[in-house]
This record gives sequence, C-alpha cells and structure tokens, in this order.
Amino acid sequence: MALFLTLNVTAQNIKLPEPNQDGGMPLMETLNNRKTVRSFQSKELTQQQLSDLLWAGWGVNRESGKRTAPSAMNYQETDLYVLLKNGVYVYNAEDNKLVFVSDKDERKYAGTQDFIEDAPVQLVLVADLSRMSGNSSSGKLNTAYIDAGYISQNIYLWCASEELGTGARAMIDHEVLSPKLKLDDEQRIIIAHSVGHIK
Repeated sequence: MALFLTLNVTAQNIKLPEPNQDGGMPLMETLNNRKTVRSFQSKELTQQQLSDLLWAGWGVNRESGKRTAPSAMNYQETDLYVLLKNGVYVYNAEDNKLVFVSDKDERKYAGTQDFIEDAPVQLVLVADLSRMSGNSSSGKLNTAYIDAGYISQNIYLWCASEELGTGARAMIDHEVLSPKLKLDDEQRIIIAHSVGHIK
C-alpha cells in the first residue's frame, strides 16, 4: 500500500525511502512529453514519488557527493525547499531526508497565480550565496540562476517520465515567502515548481 505524504508528517525530520534509480520512460519519449502544467489534482504524492522526484532533481548520484545536476565549481549552493500541506521542509540529499522547517501549510505563498494551492507539492529552489566564492552578489546570483535551471529541467523530465505535472515560475513574492522559509540574508529564492497529478 502506498504511503502518502499526509501520513507520518509531524514536526520532525522525515526519512524518505530510497529513491528508485531504475526504469522510467526512454529519454526521447520523455523529452517528447515534457510540458508545463497549470492544472493539478489535489491527490497527494507518495513518499516514494517524492523521494524519486527530489533525487532526480538534485540528489547525490556518486560516492564523491556530486549531484544529478551540475553546479559551478561544485558549490552546491542550491537548496530544495519542499512545501506540503502539513509543513515546510528542506531536502537533505546526503541523508535522503526532509529536514523540518515549519508545521504550517505555506504552499499558497510559493507563487502568485491562482492554481498554486491546488498542487500537493511546491518546490522552491533557494541559493545560499555564502557557499560561493567571489565578492559580487550579482555574479553569484547569475551563476545560481544557471545552476537552478539544470535542476528545474531535471524536475520537468522526471515529471514527464512519471506522467505527473509540473510548472516552473519566477512569479513569487520574495518578501512574503522568504520569512516563511526562515531564510537569512545570504539565501535567495530563485524559482519554484508546482508538482502533482494532472487534472
């Protein structure tokens, strides 16, 4: 029986099941099916689906600790914040777990469009500029935007392969969302994704 995300989600960290790293659609078929979705069912994803999604997007795929998406100088400055009905978490790729941030449902703040609240999962890609070298915040941000783009495409391709929907957006009220994610001055919201079953 599938374990859905509404179960065993309390004010604590959540250990995810091991990601399934086999199978999926062939690459060319996945590319053919890749699209942006703006209409979602409220049906929850299972913990297995969430684990697979996060690993595909930005998981560890080598013993060296490197990831499924590249990052400049291997800064690994991007964090994936996971907004669920029962709370806010940040993905710890090394331990494959969700680290507790808040027990509030903050999904509606992950964008400004009406469909936002329908999707069961909101992923917010946040760059921690303190992990990057150099003195220019604008230079660091330019690099962070590129790195987040790789992760965003991984999310799109995984969703297409699993016949789930996703849509990326930059239309986010940063001043409202940042404190709800408990971000500090060096952390910047880059882009967000809604993920769920297609309506």
